Amino acid sequence: MTSVRSETVIDHYAEAYRNLYNRLPKDLRVLDNEWVIVNGARMRVKELEYLTQQLQQEYKQGIIEKRSIVTRLVRWLKR
Repeated sequence: MTSVRSETVIDHYAEAYRNLYNRLPKDLRVLDNEWVIVNGARMRVKELEYLTQQLQQEYKQGIIEKRSIVTRLVRWLKR
């Protein structure tokens, strides 16, 4: 029986991965309360939580950079 926490962590990871790479990760499944498979690699749920945070941070940074570029372009066009 899988834990709800493991499934929740996998769901959050899949969402972060999709946001960043515009596709779903391959081979994503829960083994038990402590272990998951992600892209063929076995890792602890805690490690997947950390990886999810990194993906979310990278996505947020990309959004900030895009906004900065758009803002600079708008300012340049207003001149």
